[in-house]
Amino acid sequence: MFFKIKAYLIFLLKSTNQHGVHSPFVFDLTTKCLYQKQLQEKFSVFVEYKKSLKRNKSIINVTDFGAGSKVFTSSARPISLIAKYAGVSNKRAALLMQLTNYLKPTKILEIGTSLGLSTAAMKLGAPKAIITSLEGCPETARIAEQQLTDFEFKDINIVIGDFKETLNAVLLNNTFDFIYFDGNHQEKPTINYFEQCLQAAHNDSVFIFDDIHWSPEMEKAWRYIKEHPKVKVTIDTFQWGLVFFRKEQEKEHFTIRV
Repeated sequence: MFFKIKAYLIFLLKSTNQHGVHSPFVFDLTTKCLYQKQLQEKFSVFVEYKKSLKRNKSIINVTDFGAGSKVFTSSARPISLIAKYAGVSNKRAALLMQLTNYLKPTKILEIGTSLGLSTAAMKLGAPKAIITSLEGCPETARIAEQQLTDFEFKDINIVIGDFKETLNAVLLNNTFDFIYFDGNHQEKPTINYFEQCLQAAHNDSVFIFDDIHWSPEMEKAWRYIKEHPKVKVTIDTFQWGLVFFRKEQEKEHFTIRV
């Protein structure tokens, strides 16, 4: 906890709002997307999706291939509490909706489905997108599949299994416009997933990394990603790291409060 408080204070000292952004591309993204409060009708669907999970008192056994949980001490977890404590927050869900609505990706890859909360948010923002979502835990994936079906979301394919096996298969001969990394909050796996996904990126792709200030090793992974020669623009929002590959851009890094 102390580490995240310290990291947030450093973030606040470094961060700016749209008035400190001199890149036209990032300024437009900030003012027309990140700072816009839109899609209220669609957001209400997400709220109901999350509420229905929070009403579900069933207990599932979670298989965790990642860094573990800072909330749960057991693999047996009530669905209601996973949705409450481990699911994407309403604020970040709204930002995901705004981003997918603004960027209009047609093919989305999500690494870490969990209960499908982020999946639903991205689909609400980009209803025509085809989403491939990877999940390591079979029981969690089962709940997500049922929930997404109940809410009549289409063109979402959940691939179950260890990411070491499923990610390369999904990336083979494929490209994605939008990749959301939320499956393993550890340095080496995060870097490995990033490097694997580079093969499926194009000039206008965006990668979003969740919890880049989760731990010292996640901050190391974020620094590595920022310095990678293929990366041109990054935005640190504290919770997320946004990565762009636009060859026409000068290499720049931004720290923005949203």
